[in-house]
Amino acid sequence: MPAGSANEPRRIVMLTEGYPEPITAKTGVSVMRYCPEDVVAVFDRGEAGKTAGDLFGVGGSIPVIGRLEDAPTANTLMIGIAPPGGRIPTSWRPVILNAIQRGMHVVSGLHQFLAEDPEFSEAARKHGAKLTDVRHNEERDVANRQGIREDCLRIHTVGNDCSCGKMVTSIELAQGLRRHGHDAQFVATGQTGIMIAGSGCPIDRVISDFVNGSAEKLVLANQEHEILVIEGQGTLAHPRYSCVTLGLLHGSMPHGLIMCYEVGRTHFHNMDQISLVGMKHLIHVYETMANLMNPCRVIGIAMNSRLVSAEEAEVERARVKAEFGLPVCDVYRHGPDDLVHAVQDLRTELFG
Repeated sequence: MPAGSANEPRRIVMLTEGYPEPITAKTGVSVMRYCPEDVVAVFDRGEAGKTAGDLFGVGGSIPVIGRLEDAPTANTLMIGIAPPGGRIPTSWRPVILNAIQRGMHVVSGLHQFLAEDPEFSEAARKHGAKLTDVRHNEERDVANRQGIREDCLRIHTVGNDCSCGKMVTSIELAQGLRRHGHDAQFVATGQTGIMIAGSGCPIDRVISDFVNGSAEKLVLANQEHEILVIEGQGTLAHPRYSCVTLGLLHGSMPHGLIMCYEVGRTHFHNMDQISLVGMKHLIHVYETMANLMNPCRVIGIAMNSRLVSAEEAEVERARVKAEFGLPVCDVYRHGPDDLVHAVQDLRTELFG
């Protein structure tokens, strides 16, 4: 992601004001986890004086500030939240406008585009600031099933809900595969993944007819690698977002799936009135839908155990492993190696 110029490293102030928790602020948390050297401060006037580690458990001693002038070396303001609806909080407008007036590059992954806001765009023109809307795209290609390399192994993370760990699992699995000597590539399909990787497609902002084609383009653009780990979005069972999940599943045509879930969650995120679908049934549905396009099965399960103790996580891990007969791990608590071995086994089975 560019900063002030093509050769200037980004020095980010992460804007999370009013959201000092890791779910809504998952964009900021993930960038601080995987690109900590890029972040010079977190902006939250109500939490100023603390550290990122205090608020989020990641980012260590990165300071929390309440004034942009307290981060004089910063050249980028990044919107660090992913709220339902994807709109900029009204109270943030003065902060964003101040950054623009200081000539900073403002980066947003929200559905509400900075560049379409008259006040922001005029201020950016006047002060020479750059506005980047990560979700903006011009995708207009349909899937064609041409030129796909069959010996490029495609692994896709799926889930039983939104915000349950699909991106984190994808990144950790790709890194684990590289540590084991494989040429593996993380393929980003959401705004946070794109901010971390510097490339990808915001699949939930693509017109419906072109979702499959956009996913296929990501495969074609990255298939020089031995293994692709394609970030999942939403869930096939979600009352709001199932269409995004299915288009991504069909367009990327994976050979193997990693099922992701959060321990203890019983209802859809931000839809507490609707219970989650049972995982056994959902795995069957994922495999059925995936196999319409390419032979595929679930090869491992990634559990997000952030809300339970280490002892409770081990009990849950053993229970799920016994129920499904698949490798199960929390990629933070246990590391991703169990899933790495599952991918290696699938590669050997398919390609020798």
